[in-house]
Amino acid sequence: MTAAVAVQKVWQPPTADLAAGRCPLWWTVSSSGALAVLLVDRRYLTQSPYIKGWIGSVPTAPFGGVLVIRHPDESVERRIIRELPMHTSYIALLPDTRLLIAESRARRGPTGTWTPNASILSPEGERQAAFCIGDDIDVLLTDHGGAIWIAYGDEGIYGGHPQSAAGLAGWNEHGQVLWTPNGRLPAWPLAGHAGATENNQVWLAWYSSASKDDTFLTRVTPLTGEVTSWRSPVPSPDGLAIRGNRAVLTRRHHNMPSTELFRAELIDDSWIVTERHTVAVPGRVVMRCGQGREGFLWLRTGDVWLRIEA
Repeated sequence: MTAAVAVQKVWQPPTADLAAGRCPLWWTVSSSGALAVLLVDRRYLTQSPYIKGWIGSVPTAPFGGVLVIRHPDESVERRIIRELPMHTSYIALLPDTRLLIAESRARRGPTGTWTPNASILSPEGERQAAFCIGDDIDVLLTDHGGAIWIAYGDEGIYGGHPQSAAGLAGWNEHGQVLWTPNGRLPAWPLAGHAGATENNQVWLAWYSSASKDDTFLTRVTPLTGEVTSWRSPVPSPDGLAIRGNRAVLTRRHHNMPSTELFRAELIDDSWIVTERHTVAVPGRVVMRCGQGREGFLWLRTGDVWLRIEA
């Protein structure tokens, strides 16, 4: 790792789990800084020949897993999850340490209604709710109050789901829409790139083919619904964290153990890159590698989790 960037190694799976054949797949960080990683037995997985890294490990049979939560005080909690959806794509922590499990795609049922693609589990693993949160999810994270924030991909935006069509959306834990852009974005989204929370605000990085500047950063204040957008100082970032008027963004070297790291500042209402570094990391960097929480960027590199302060 380059000395010019302070990178903290936070966690990697215990040797005993890896030796037992448990593979770390989906992961998230809570707004309080708890890292949660879902480990799945390799017997239930096959590796896609077209997608390298953990993101290409595909379940081939009904399966469960072990949820490992590394709390900010460095204590570790383990939970057995007995049954997971075959098409699991995301997990997120909710208040009271409940777990959201979501599939990236939603399907229409025989009557034309959208079938559930999100479930909420109690700390004991009992399903408390199931609902649909839109189709073709590119970015998913939860905020302090448990709201679910999503940026959708093009197949969802143009696929007929009413909330996905807006490109960005906020949901509550009962499957009700809390927030939509309502025409307050500078262009129509086509894909999501990254997400972050800072205090009581949510940030989403997204792409639009309707603009020559392509990538935008949108800040939402859930309490008021206020929306502000800026052009991103970095095209198509896969990691984003905000601290006041400072930001750190990353753009991976696909399937390589390195990433480009950018520092930016908000100057005269524009985000300006102030530093750029190539950072060597412990493992291959693939899709869904970054999540921003309260001024820290959490970055997954192979099976090692790092943290970088904005």
